Parts: sequence; C-alpha cells; structure tokens
Amino acid sequence: MATCEPWQTAEIAGPLKANAITKSEVVVALLKKAKRPILVVGHKVVEEDLNLGKPIDYIIALAMACNIPVVATAHVVKDFLEREFHPSAWMPAMDIANRLRDPSWKGLDGKGPYDLLLILGLPYYMEWLILSGLKHFSTNLTLISLDKFYQPHATWSFPNSSLKKWEENLKVIVEKLGGKK
Repeated sequence: MATCEPWQTAEIAGPLKANAITKSEVVVALLKKAKRPILVVGHKVVEEDLNLGKPIDYIIALAMACNIPVVATAHVVKDFLEREFHPSAWMPAMDIANRLRDPSWKGLDGKGPYDLLLILGLPYYMEWLILSGLKHFSTNLTLISLDKFYQPHATWSFPNSSLKKWEENLKVIVEKLGGKK
C-alpha cells in the first residue's frame, strides 16, 4: 500500500498536504483542463533506469503529446538535445520557481501566466522548497509532482512508489494523452 507521508520524514508540511494521485487518469484530466501548463524537469530524470528506458523518455513523449513547454534545469538539457528534443528554456530551478511565483511574469512565450506546473527530477529537498514557495506565494497555479516520492507541498502528488509503479504511472499518463514512448 502506498503511503502519503513525506519521503524525508523529518520534514513537516503543515496542515494542508497534497492530494494523493491514486490513478494516473487524475493527471490526464488535470492536463486536459489546464489552459497553460508548464513542465519543469531536473537532472534526476536521467539517473533512474526503468524497464523501458529512462524517465526523460516518458517526459519527452508527454511534452510532445500535449505540446507543453519544458524548462530543463541543471545539465539535463544535454540529455534532451541528445534525444533531439529542444526544451523551451534552460535555466536554474530556483530561477524558474521565482518566475512562476511572480504574477507579472508573462511566461516563456509572453502570452501570460501558467495555470498548471508539472515538476519532477529535482533533488527531493529542492523540489520540496520550490513547491512550498509556490504553494504559499503563487496565484492560481496547480502544482503536480510527477516524482516517485510524495511531495506534500504540491496540489497533487504520487504517493511514495517503487520504480515499477512509477513507470506504470508515467506510461499510463503518456498513453492516455495520445503520446508514444
């Protein structure tokens, strides 16, 4: 059974915690409803080996299926380019977090603020802090953690999962959105 406790047990999230994503279709529905989603990806998406590749391969399929702008953080941009996928932007994780928090920021394309953030691949403690800041200081931004560890500061987060279960979740999301991995 999946738990809905922070992966780092010493971290206390407060009274409002993320809703657990028990079915991947929840992410699909939220993505279909979103008007301006954005995807922030960290370097850990190339560090895990899944049965059918790496998490970055699922992320690329997801981004292409939904035409979501991708912000690559750290050195993961190299791995995107090696797969012939060009992220919309490349910047430090804290920089994109500050921009998403800023209500006057018009987005990467200048068309207005985003309403849904998908985030994964960052170190747990960094994602925790980014989501905490966005939870408390952004306006109208739904936060979805696609990582395999529960992130209580997100609006929605997968429970702590095994690699196998995590890959199944990513695969269902991509398939339901019409993407091909």
